[in-house]
Amino acid sequence: MGHLGRPAALLLTGFLVLAGASQAADVPAPENYLLHAGDVIQVSVWNEKDLQAEVLIRPDGGMTFPLAGEVQAAGHTVAELTKTLEARIRKYVPEGVVTVILKTATGNQVFVIGKVTHPGVFPLNGPLDVMQALSLAGGSTPFADLNGIRILRRTDGHQTSIPFRYRDVERGRRLPQNILLESGDTVVVP
Repeated sequence: MGHLGRPAALLLTGFLVLAGASQAADVPAPENYLLHAGDVIQVSVWNEKDLQAEVLIRPDGGMTFPLAGEVQAAGHTVAELTKTLEARIRKYVPEGVVTVILKTATGNQVFVIGKVTHPGVFPLNGPLDVMQALSLAGGSTPFADLNGIRILRRTDGHQTSIPFRYRDVERGRRLPQNILLESGDTVVVP
């Protein structure tokens, strides 16, 4: 990318990141990443060819794996799930070493809708705040109400609306409102 200008290089890098997110390549999972329904993981037990599978985490957050049975995966880190599976499998394969790899993080996403250049669904593979999400959506359109932005969040079945005043954050004021988004959050730009 040495001969490309900075804007072109950033655009190309962003395209490659988005293109890569839609493919079934391994997704590096941060240590604190919590698995979600819809995520796909690769589970394998060392030296056991019959104990290797790509597993989709079901909408109820559970998964099934041979010798381990039914396991709650959503809400746990890859490391926690690995320990749980290993403990269950070692009852049958005493020297079993389990490896869990996050293949796709499709269950972990945020939505940006309204008067933005590119509304849509964006993967949440690491920390992402409101300003970054707006940037991923290409920024606002000329007619957007930048001080009327809201973040819709559902927690324990209850939806809340969190106000976000873009102009304040843009000027370096009231920065705590530039919160980190959580999986399932919707940023609404009126």
